[in-house]
Amino acid sequence: MKLASLSFLLAISVSLSASAAETSAKISGVHLCCKSCVVGVEKALDKVPGAKAEIDSGNGTIVLSGPNTATVQKAADALVDAGYFGTSSDPAIKINSSTGAKNQKVTSLKLENVHLCCAKCVKAADRAIKSVPGVAGDNATKNAKSFEVTGDFNDQAVFTALQNEGLTGKAGK
Repeated sequence: MKLASLSFLLAISVSLSASAAETSAKISGVHLCCKSCVVGVEKALDKVPGAKAEIDSGNGTIVLSGPNTATVQKAADALVDAGYFGTSSDPAIKINSSTGAKNQKVTSLKLENVHLCCAKCVKAADRAIKSVPGVAGDNATKNAKSFEVTGDFNDQAVFTALQNEGLTGKAGK
């Protein structure tokens, strides 16, 4: 009888520890310059049931966690949709780098969904964009839902530069 009770308790213990295990991934290189950036991350993750985040704005990292890989992936996708970008420590959690850019020369490019909550965000985006050869300028402003980049440049290079700053967006129509 004691052996059966011990086996039962061991089975319950293993079952509980397996269900308590969480999946997590550290996202590094995220643009988190101010409290509003942190609030933006929190708002994006509020849309993902079961997802949690430990945000370290000083180091530009977010540890995403949840009950399973699917939840953490949805949280990573929500970050990208909100205009944030970074590198995942877990190869199972992919940071979507597709932007709709066609990797071609353009003279004008509309960008949408870039996280621009404050002047520091705008300055970071501007610095990244102006580092792209051929870019003449942009009209990004605080809280803009979209803005335009002009010059004679490669459209994908603009997004690569933004992503290197921990930001991202989508090519507009």
